[in-house]
Amino acid sequence: MQLFYTDVFVLPLPPGHRFPMEKYARLRQALLDSGEFQASDFRLPAAASDDELARAHDPAYIARVANGHLDEAAQKAIGFPWSAAMVERSRRSAGATLAACRAALAAGNGVAANLAGGTHHAFRDHGEGFCVFNDAAVAARAMQAEGRAGRVLIVDCDVHQGNGTAAILKGDTSVFTFSIHGARNYPFTKEESDLDIELPDRCGDDAYLLQLGHGLDTAFDLACPDLVIYLAGADPYADDRLGRLALSMAGLRERDRQVFARCRERCLPLAIAMAGGYARQIDDTVAIHAATIRLARAMWG
Repeated sequence: MQLFYTDVFVLPLPPGHRFPMEKYARLRQALLDSGEFQASDFRLPAAASDDELARAHDPAYIARVANGHLDEAAQKAIGFPWSAAMVERSRRSAGATLAACRAALAAGNGVAANLAGGTHHAFRDHGEGFCVFNDAAVAARAMQAEGRAGRVLIVDCDVHQGNGTAAILKGDTSVFTFSIHGARNYPFTKEESDLDIELPDRCGDDAYLLQLGHGLDTAFDLACPDLVIYLAGADPYADDRLGRLALSMAGLRERDRQVFARCRERCLPLAIAMAGGYARQIDDTVAIHAATIRLARAMWG
C-alpha cells in the first residue's frame, strides 16, 4: 500500500491557530511505529502542475495563489496567510491525491492514500475553510484526462459538507459526489452534491451508520464508478472541537469498513484522503486517521 505524505512542508501559522498541522507528521510516525509499514511505503509526491489544477480551478485563481496576489479577504476565507510554503504545500497535497489515484489504478483494484488532503471547501475560483486547491476534483479530472478512469465516485465522510467539490463538479455526470455531514455545521450555506445526507447534532454511531449504508448503496449503484476517492474525515468523532456529531472510534472504524467493503466487493480501486480532524486531544485525531489506513492495509492485504 503506497502512502503519500506532505508533512515536510510546514506552514508558518500564527500562534494559537486552530488548524492542527502537526497531526500529519504524527500520523506518519504512528504508522511507522505500528510495525505494519516500512519506510519504503511512504513517498513524497510531485506537486500538482498548473495544467492539472486548471482542470478543476480557474487559471486566474491559480495564478493569484502562485504569485501571492490573494487579497486579505481571500486569505481570511482560506484561513491561512499567504506564503510560498502555503503554495508548495497546497500543490503537493493535490499531487498526493493524484499519486494515490494513479497507484490504486495501476494496481488494478488496489488502494493508496494521501496522508493529508481532502480539501473539499476549495471552489473553482477561490478557497475556503483551510482549503486552497480541491484535491479530489483535481484528481478525478486528471484520471479522466489521462484515460485511467471514465467514471469516478467521491465519497465524502468529513463532518462538513464538500461544498467546493459539489460546486466544481455540478452538472458533470461522469463524477458522482456523495457527502454525509452535519446539517447545522459549516458551511452554513450548502451546495448541492449528487447525493447529500444531512445529520442532526449529536448523531451517534447507530443512526450514522444506518444512513451511511443507505447512502453508499445508492451512490455506488448510481455512480457505476471505475475509481473511488474517499475523504475519511476524523471530525465526526464525539470529542472533535468542530464536529458536532457523536461517533465513537469504533463507529468511525465501522464507517471505514463499510466504504472499503463496497470497494472490495466491486473490485474497485480506492484512493483515500484524510480530510478534517480537530479533536481536543490531537492523539485522538491521529489514532482515528491511523486506524483508517491500517484497516485499508488489512482489507487489501
